[in-house]
Amino acid sequence: MGDWVADRDAKIHTLEHLEDNVVPDMVKTFVVYFYRHIREKNVYEILSMYESSFPKLTERFYKASSWPTVQAIAPLVDNDHVFCLLYKEMYYRHLYARLTPTLEHRCESWDNYCALFGVILHGNVNMQLPNAWLWDMIDEFIYQFQSFCQYRGKLTTKTPEELELLKRCDQVWNVLGVLNYLQALINKSEIENTLEEERMGTNKFSANDGYDFSSSNVLRLLGYFSMVGLLRVHCLIGDYYGGLKAVDAIDLDKSGMFTKVTGCYITTLYYTGFSLMMSKRYVDAVRTFNTILMYIGRTKQFHARSPGYEQILKKNEQLYALLAICLSLCSHPVKFLDETVSQGLREKYNDKMTKMAAGDLALFDELFSYACPKFITPCPPSFEDPNVNFNQEAYRLQLKCFLTEVKQQTMLPTLRSFLKLYTTISISKLASFLELDEYTLRTTVLTLKQRARQPTIMPGRRVLAAEWVSSVDIDFYIDGDMIHVVDNKAQRQYGDYFASHILKCERLSTELGKITEVLSGTMAEI
Repeated sequence: MGDWVADRDAKIHTLEHLEDNVVPDMVKTFVVYFYRHIREKNVYEILSMYESSFPKLTERFYKASSWPTVQAIAPLVDNDHVFCLLYKEMYYRHLYARLTPTLEHRCESWDNYCALFGVILHGNVNMQLPNAWLWDMIDEFIYQFQSFCQYRGKLTTKTPEELELLKRCDQVWNVLGVLNYLQALINKSEIENTLEEERMGTNKFSANDGYDFSSSNVLRLLGYFSMVGLLRVHCLIGDYYGGLKAVDAIDLDKSGMFTKVTGCYITTLYYTGFSLMMSKRYVDAVRTFNTILMYIGRTKQFHARSPGYEQILKKNEQLYALLAICLSLCSHPVKFLDETVSQGLREKYNDKMTKMAAGDLALFDELFSYACPKFITPCPPSFEDPNVNFNQEAYRLQLKCFLTEVKQQTMLPTLRSFLKLYTTISISKLASFLELDEYTLRTTVLTLKQRARQPTIMPGRRVLAAEWVSSVDIDFYIDGDMIHVVDNKAQRQYGDYFASHILKCERLSTELGKITEVLSGTMAEI
C-alpha cells in the first residue's frame, strides 16, 4: 500500500501551489473565520458556518467537484493539525456525497478518521463543537465503512490492478477496526456512567445539551453517538442482540441527546425497531416505529429545506413498511397506534396487510427488501473468484431467516380465530377444520403458545431488561386430546373515550358561541 501513498504525496506536492492559487477568496474567508471560531469555542457561529455557509459555498463553487485539498488551505490556518483533520473529514464527506470516490479516496478517508479519533482519544482536545457535526462524524464514519464493504464485494466490476490493490488494503475499513474505535470512544468518554448518573438524577447531561464549558464536549458526545453507531454496525452485520446491547444505557422512553439531533433520533429508533423486529419482539418494535413516525409526521415540514429532507421522507416510507410487517406478524391487535400513524398506514398498506395476514410471502419479501438496512458482509470476499459478486450475500441470508420465521406463523392468525370461538375443542375436530393432520396441528398450537409470550419493555426499564408478558388476548392449554381455551380479553376502558368526546363537545360549544355572537352583531348592524 506504500507505493500508491508515495505517488499520491508526490502528486499533491506538485499541485499544491497551483491549487492554492485557484481557491476563491470567499472560500479562503470561510476557512479563516471557521478556524477562528473553532479556536474561540464559539459554538453558535461554528454551527451557522457548518450548516449554512458550507452548503452555500458548495452549491456555488464545488457542486460537481471536490473542495480544495488540505494542502491548499493549511497556510490559512497556521497549519493547525487538528483543524486540518476536521477539514479533511468534511472534504471526504462532500466527495462521497457529490462524486464517486476512488479506492485511494476511501483509503485516505480511513487514514484521516484514524488520525482524528487518535487525537481525540489520546490527545488533549480543547474544543467545543456543535452536536450536529459530532453526530455527522459518526454517521459518516459508518456510512463510509458500509460503502467500502459494498464496493469491495462487487468484484466483477474491478480491473486486475484494482483487485491487487484491494488485497493490499486488507486493514482499511476493517470491521474490527471500526468496532474498536467506536467502543474506545465509549469507554474513554465514560458516557455509560454519565447516563447512569442522569437516570439517578445526579447529572444534567441532556439538559445541558451535552455541553460543559469547563471541558471539551467532543469526546463526551462522540462517545454518546458511538453507542448509536454500534447499534447500526451490529444491525448491518446481523447481530441484533449486540445492537440492542449497544444502546441499553440510553433511556429511549425519555428525551435525551439522541432526540436533539434529528438524524440521530431517526437512526436510533429505526435500527432499534428493526433489531426488535428481527428478535421477534413485535410489540416493542411496533411501539418504537409508532414513536418515530409520530415525530417525523410532526416535524418533517421544518426540514423541507435541509439537505437531508429526501432521506427523512425515504426513511418515513421504510418505517411504514416495517410497521406493516410487524402488525401482520403480531399475534394480537395493537391498540396503542397513534391515530395519524394508523391512518397513514391504512392509506399505504391496507390491502397488502390483509394479504400478508393471509400468508402472502411475496409481499413480506417485497416490503422487507424495500425497508431493510443495506446489510454488509464484514469479511473480505474471495479474490480467487472475481467473477462473483458477494455484496448481496448478507442481504440474502437475512431475507432467508426472516421468511423462515414468517412461514412458521402463516397458520397462526387462522388458528387463533378458531380458538376464540370455543372454550373446549378436540384436536381431531380442529385439525379437520384447518385441513391439517393432528401432528402438524399440535406443532402449530405449540408455536402459537410459544409466540404468545414476548419480552416487552416496561416503562422506565432498559431495552434488555424486558419482562416476558402475554401478547395475545386468549390463553389455552392441551389436556390429552382436548384444547381448553381461556378468554384473557381485558375489560374495556371507556374513561378516555368519554373524556375525549366531552372535550370535543366543549370545543364545539365554544366555537358555536363565538359564531352566534358574530351573527348577532351582524344582525344588529343590519
